[in-house]
Amino acid sequence: MAKKTYIDLFAGCGGLSLGLFNSNEWKACFAIEKSFEAFETLEYNLIDRNHHFNWPEWLPKKNHDINDIIENYSVELESLRGKIDMVAGGPPCQGFSTAGRRNENDHRNKLIESYVKFIRLVQPKIIFFENVKGFTQRFDKNKVKGKIYSDYVKSALSRSSTAACIYGYNVFGKLVDFSEFGIPQKRTRFILVGIRKDIDTNLKPESFFDMLISEKLKFASQKGIPIRNDLKAAISDLLRINDVDCPDSKGFKSSFYNEQTSDYQELMRSGCTSLIPDSHRFAKHSSQTTAKFIQFLKFGEKGKALSKEFKEKFNIKKRTIIPLDGNKPAPTITTLPDDYIHYCEPRIFTVREYARLQSFSDWYKFRNKYTTGGKRRSQEVPRYSQIGNAIPPLFAEQAGIILSKILS
Repeated sequence: MAKKTYIDLFAGCGGLSLGLFNSNEWKACFAIEKSFEAFETLEYNLIDRNHHFNWPEWLPKKNHDINDIIENYSVELESLRGKIDMVAGGPPCQGFSTAGRRNENDHRNKLIESYVKFIRLVQPKIIFFENVKGFTQRFDKNKVKGKIYSDYVKSALSRSSTAACIYGYNVFGKLVDFSEFGIPQKRTRFILVGIRKDIDTNLKPESFFDMLISEKLKFASQKGIPIRNDLKAAISDLLRINDVDCPDSKGFKSSFYNEQTSDYQELMRSGCTSLIPDSHRFAKHSSQTTAKFIQFLKFGEKGKALSKEFKEKFNIKKRTIIPLDGNKPAPTITTLPDDYIHYCEPRIFTVREYARLQSFSDWYKFRNKYTTGGKRRSQEVPRYSQIGNAIPPLFAEQAGIILSKILS
């Protein structure tokens, strides 16, 4: 059977598209991503190497801002009506995230309106939308109090317009903890599924979540992994045991693969032939920093942020530092790798270890710089940020299979 078609909005480095590619149920039309750094990673892995996209001739194959696409290609987008099965992806989450400043006036929050405009132009059969938990919570402390953006999206998508030939959607959203679906990370996200009202009145978006629960054990069994995976099971084969020069960073060290010790590691390494993991560059910590990390691992409570008293003792100004517990899933990783200390080595995670926690296959290579800082953080999307912002591919694969079944 022909694969179903989709467009990846706010695609980032390609976590969602990688999952849909791995599901073997979907073929991408194009992706919209503003950051050239993130787009280059997606392009390298899924466009150039795996030919997952049937990119239209009218759209330049490069990074794009969604508002530019809507303004300059609205006719072409309308011409896709009836040809696109799904629009997937959600706007950037930083303005909603409770891990950040949570600013209702963050300009990125307005991308929700752009998302709705895009859906109304293309009118896919189904919608798959992901965002942070804070997307469902009120902005009580800000200027326009009480707005819940998840309610706005549900209301806007459900409306139809006979005059404009626009169909509405039956929509349903729910919070999902990805650690319950094989991801070695406690990461709760708001998932919304919409089904166009004219397709089939018997199709209910709620059924997606029912099937997600009922089929998760079968999916994990087919992938050969447990339904729950801890931090050690995810990255113990990436310990710093056999140092080697980092292939893509002069003056830095990496390490050869160690012996794999879990089914999850075997799955992640499938299809990867390199002896040195991609993007496995160790940070250059000072001797003082390493000494502090040793103390944190020895005396800090594993899996918990360092207490105020502990930070005062070691003169730590940083807001959050968490020495991790290898026997539990990692907490939600952010775009700041120095928030976490490796569970048994006095260092922060490498990019590849970050990717493992998000379930990116080891053959998936990340492009551009590793880190950034200062004012550049608002403009640049280095490797750590690309991964921290992504949808875990293993969850996207499960979602893709179920969404395909619903359409069928």
